[in-house]
This record gives sequence, structure tokens and C-alpha cells, in this order.
Amino acid sequence: MPTLDIFNNDAFSVTQLTSAIEKVPYRPQFLGALGIFEPVPVRTTTIAIEKRENTLSLIKTSDRGAPLEEGAGLKRDIRDFRTTRIAKGDRINADEVQNMRAMGSETELQTVQTEVAGRMGRLKEDMELTWENMRLGAVQGIVTDADGSVLMDWYDAWGITQPAEINFALDQAATDVRKKCASVMRSMTKAARGAWGPGVRIHALCGDAFYDDLISHEAVKETYRNWAAAADLRNNMAFESFPFGGIVFHNFRGTDDDTTLAIGQDKAKFFPVGARGVFQTAWSPAEFFDFVNTPGRDLYAITIPDRDRNAWVRVELYSYPLYICTRPEMLLRAKRA
Repeated sequence: MPTLDIFNNDAFSVTQLTSAIEKVPYRPQFLGALGIFEPVPVRTTTIAIEKRENTLSLIKTSDRGAPLEEGAGLKRDIRDFRTTRIAKGDRINADEVQNMRAMGSETELQTVQTEVAGRMGRLKEDMELTWENMRLGAVQGIVTDADGSVLMDWYDAWGITQPAEINFALDQAATDVRKKCASVMRSMTKAARGAWGPGVRIHALCGDAFYDDLISHEAVKETYRNWAAAADLRNNMAFESFPFGGIVFHNFRGTDDDTTLAIGQDKAKFFPVGARGVFQTAWSPAEFFDFVNTPGRDLYAITIPDRDRNAWVRVELYSYPLYICTRPEMLLRAKRA
């Protein structure tokens, strides 16, 4: 019979558990899979972000030998931001591991490790959903908490006014959808300044109604009419993606309740993919002596045994991220009609 004394084994140390939980299979999530957030491990609980305003100006002609026009110094803005803490735990009671050891060659340690890994895996699923919610906020410029409260408004942080919502007028057959897309591309490219490069593409997360009206709009169907890809638009395109007007449109699939993780049925959110330094994730070290002043990691796992009665043990998972958008002026949004 497994006993809770087994949790004194080095296999359940904070370092070993943290290494083990990193090997738990990752549950695919759309924004995480895009890989647009550059990881930035830091050794502190705060990070400093420097923003430079590069401006272009015409140079007035001058006579030979005349004094030169002096260039203006670059304006720099450095601000400090704190990383957040995400933490959740689960308790394993003694009677839950009673008679746990399976038949065969599996040892008591291996059996209990399997139970702990299962509990940690479920905690990690919630952690990954929380990260995805924060990524979704970052690509819109405003990161929210689980209760909907604002954790970080990157527009407010940099003193930037959020661009107005664009009306795609998809309920009108005469709408030139390609021209709408071109307007998005021009606005984002100009706002990018030094962040735009040859490999940058614009992506859009679309609510169901926005996406359905987009792929059924006559202007879109006409573009694809003579292409082999036209068959795709006639088939069920739910939760799929397709390019149009220089933009990759995705029918975003959030949580099934359309509330916990959602963007709005009639909305679309535009953001750059491949733009250098626009999206980052700072990871701070955990609040335990084992990790003080070490480079941050995405996850930390620990066990806390009941030292008074030895009746239970807690498994806990921690993460200390800050999802960053350094160019919120590039982020655009649209409504269906």
C-alpha cells in the first residue's frame, strides 16, 4: 500500500517536479501554436521596457559650407511593469492512494508519481487556458484576468488611443471587401514603423457571424470563383482559415460557452505575425528559495505534505508571466456591420 511518506523522496522535490511537469504533453491552443510571443526569462519580478520613437523628416537643402541642420535626439520612454502570478492547487488525500499499487512490475513510487502527474496535468490544462486568455488579450492590447478585470492595458501604458473599430459592412452586397482589407494593411504597416519586415503577415481572429458573412460575401466568392480553392468556401469552413486581401482570416474557436474565451460573434481582431519584438512573454522566477534570482521558467510545480497528521498532500502549480505588446497601435479591430 502506498504511504504518504513517499513524498519525502527526491522525486517530489520542487526541482524534479518542475522538470517533470514540463514534459506533460501540451494541449494545442491557437495563439500559442502561432509562436508569435517571444519568451523573455528574467531574474526579477519587474521588467523594464524601453520604447523609442523613430521619426523621419525631410532635410532642407543648404549652401556648400553652410552650417548643418542638427538631427533631433531619439525620444526614449522606459517604464517598469510587474509580472503576474497564476497559481492553482489540488489535494490528494491519503484514502485516495490507499491500495493504489497496481499488479505487475510497477513500484509504489512509480504508481504515486503517476497519480501526481495526472493531477498536475489537469492543473496544467487550466494554466494553458489562462495563458491563451492572456495571449488573446495581448493581441488586442488589453490583457484581462479570469474575472474580466483588466490586468494590463497596453494602450494606457504607452499613452496611446486605441484605433477606432472598422465597419466591414459585410451585410451589404456592394461593399468592396478587398478595399477594406487594404485599409487595414496600410494602417498597420504605417503604425509598425521599425517593426515591419518582409516576412510579416496580418492575421485576423473572427467571430462566427463575422467569418460566415465574410466567406459568403459576393466579393469574396467572386475572387475564388475560378480557383480550385473555391470548393473550400462552398464546404463547411467552421473553425478554418483562409487568405483574402493580404490577410489570413481565422474562425476563432474559443471555449464552448462563448464567454470564458471569446472575441464576439460580430467582431474581428487584426494583429501582425512575424513582426519583430511586437509580442513578448516575460517569465519571472518562482517565490521559492530554490529559484530566487534565477532566470524565470513558464511553470513551477511543488508538493506540500500534511506534516501534522500525514493525511494529505497538496500539489500546486505556479506561473509568473507578463504578456507584452510593445506596439498596440498596430492592433486593429472590426465589426461585421
